[in-house]
Amino acid sequence: MTGSLLEVIALDVRDAVAAEEGGADRLEVVADMASDGLTPAAETVAAIAGRTALPQMVMLRPAAGFTCDEETLAGLVKSAAELKAAGAAGFVFGFLDADGAVDRAATEALIHAVAPLPWSFHRAVDHAVDRKAAWRAVRLMPNLATVLTSGAPGGIGDGLGVLRGRAEAGDSALIMAGGGLKPVHVAPLLDYGVRAFHVGSAVRNSWSAPVEAGRVRRWRDLIDGR
Repeated sequence: MTGSLLEVIALDVRDAVAAEEGGADRLEVVADMASDGLTPAAETVAAIAGRTALPQMVMLRPAAGFTCDEETLAGLVKSAAELKAAGAAGFVFGFLDADGAVDRAATEALIHAVAPLPWSFHRAVDHAVDRKAAWRAVRLMPNLATVLTSGAPGGIGDGLGVLRGRAEAGDSALIMAGGGLKPVHVAPLLDYGVRAFHVGSAVRNSWSAPVEAGRVRRWRDLIDGR
């Protein structure tokens, strides 16, 4: 991997191959971006594993929103086992309770289910009632690879100052900046010490169109300072 990590959202094999061709380091594999990314089929993960060497961080999220009841959690534990067998290198998940705080019980249950694989806490952290408290809860959990965050519910354009604060608090190594990421944001994020970047819509014409290797390459060059 190069100095900065570039993660690209992939919906299928075609996306994954283009992301690899463009210089991505890692994939976030999801389904249904109309719902902001849900759990993909194990067959999709297996197919991608057969065509690319990029590690797949696989979404565990059955529906839009960030809550998780016991029945949902049981289904996600089952899905995690199937996705691990299919070739997942890690997972992406995170839950809030009815009060808008991190749902520690649900999140920790999935950490146990996916162990020893790493995981990322997704943008649920940006939707917490108290984002600082959410970060305190998440950052100490075991096997945490990154926190996918834009700093604010509205995207990085609104949350850049929050991300700077998180970096100054010592969390720059955990931040994966994503959610409305634009080229103009990269230089300040690098200045803050952020070294992981996540793109989805920025490397395709629409969610119904495939990832374009050339667009991925432009992001690769941008975050590498070329």
